[in-house]
Amino acid sequence: RVLIFTEYDDTKRYLVQQLEAVIAGSDRAERRIEVFHGPTPPPKREEIKQAFNTEPSKHPVRILVATDAAREGLNLQAHCWNLFHYDIPWNPSRMEQRNGRIDRKLQPRTEVFCHYFVYNQRPEDRILQVLVRKTETIKQELGSLAQVIDAKLAKQMAQGIRHRSIADLESSLEATDLDDYQRVAIENDLEAARERQQELRTQIDRLRTQLKRSEDYIGLSDKHFRSAISCSLQLLGTDQLGSSGSIGNNVDKFSFPAIDQRLGADPTWAETMDTLRAPRKKDQRLWEWRKDSPIRNIVFSDPGIVSDEVVHLHLEQRVVQRLLGRFSAQGFVHHDLSRSCFAQVKDAIPRVVLLGRLCLYGPGAARLHEELIPVTARWSDPMIRKGELAPYAKDAEVKTMQLLEDALHGSQGIQFTPEVTQQLQAAAPGDIAQLLPYLEARGAEYAADAEKKLAQRGTAESSAMREILETQRKHITETVKKFDKMNRDQLTFEFAQEAELAQLDANKRFWVKRLDEIREELKTEPERIEDLYKVRARRIEPVGLVYLWPVTG
Repeated sequence: RVLIFTEYDDTKRYLVQQLEAVIAGSDRAERRIEVFHGPTPPPKREEIKQAFNTEPSKHPVRILVATDAAREGLNLQAHCWNLFHYDIPWNPSRMEQRNGRIDRKLQPRTEVFCHYFVYNQRPEDRILQVLVRKTETIKQELGSLAQVIDAKLAKQMAQGIRHRSIADLESSLEATDLDDYQRVAIENDLEAARERQQELRTQIDRLRTQLKRSEDYIGLSDKHFRSAISCSLQLLGTDQLGSSGSIGNNVDKFSFPAIDQRLGADPTWAETMDTLRAPRKKDQRLWEWRKDSPIRNIVFSDPGIVSDEVVHLHLEQRVVQRLLGRFSAQGFVHHDLSRSCFAQVKDAIPRVVLLGRLCLYGPGAARLHEELIPVTARWSDPMIRKGELAPYAKDAEVKTMQLLEDALHGSQGIQFTPEVTQQLQAAAPGDIAQLLPYLEARGAEYAADAEKKLAQRGTAESSAMREILETQRKHITETVKKFDKMNRDQLTFEFAQEAELAQLDANKRFWVKRLDEIREELKTEPERIEDLYKVRARRIEPVGLVYLWPVTG
């Protein structure tokens, strides 16, 4: 796809006319070109963005002609890496903003092309070359195109380019520079920005490590996630996920069954399933939208590209929450065995696993902690059982849980006989009653350990908040002192307007007010954060019973 920028409406109309004439008579010519300009209404803008980022095989648009109305706030890099500046804005920042529509994160190509039209003998291009040299020099010296010099260059160009004064304008632009005070101030600001950038990189790296550690601890891989969704769909009695190829970085995508359209379906599923459709257009009727916007394919991991073709499922997505909600609802009671299940394993010993859930609640019934607690035991027929079921020791429990994990991942394809099924169903209430005291005792141990860790986390976050507030206070105090030392003349740049100076005065008033707020927050916030992690109530309940039956049995 190709993105073409122009600054003028007349040029835009000319370009569209010329392009339409060139492609006239070709396949779907009337849908190949889109226009994005000031009068384009918000719904149409969103529609154009989605079309331009859609897989080219699924949408015919190939060329987007845009004015500077599109130079900010649009991600157009999904399938476009060629941009043409048909005419050049004389403000360097605006040109950078244009290029940023495709030269940005998630651009699938390693190289993008931004084209400019230059004529050797055209006087205007002498000015363009000066602007390019000047901006590149400043970037090399300061590491960024400073706002001050950008404003100065824009001011020089405010009256346009007159051929009779080309030489004077060229010399004026070449001479445009920062005075010593401005350069020092900007260098200080940029150095502070670089330090913040380095801090952000460090934080991102730390968060990645924490995310990996959390994923390993929880054990929720894409495969596990998909299995849980498939299991829930099976319990719901609907079709399963269907393979639909791959997208982006070879990420598998799946078709999702129309749960709301199955016979006898809960009508509230229709609204839930709407979250898997493309966004609804303004003033589009609901029935029309549902007819024209089918359920999109889903993925379980980041495809690495910008695409509206698929929906990336996550734990907070409404369909996921509703499907998995049946697993996280309240636990069963002894006479409700809907959560009992049987699995066959490659082992000679019958085993039973009682799964319990521990929940810890803080202020306002906020859920602070939740985890599953297993109690495992060797199973025997109650008719010949000598005494009650006794929990396994650690090693045997680890093996039992591994057998359960293996059984959940791979079906053996062997069905239980009716006799075995009836035998286990009859034994389930008594088995739960015998294992429940052990579950409650283990839950109390888990709860004590979790409360200790929550208290440690509260202390750590309280200290972190105190450090953040102290850092803010130090930075604001230094900033106020720096500006208090300056006189009005120092604060007045060549391009400065009274409105800018008024804004600076308003900033100083805000800084002083913020310092007063920080003093109060240092007294209250750390204590409030620690209190958030104090456990007010706990709950331990059984949520599932699993029998692991030998394949040979």
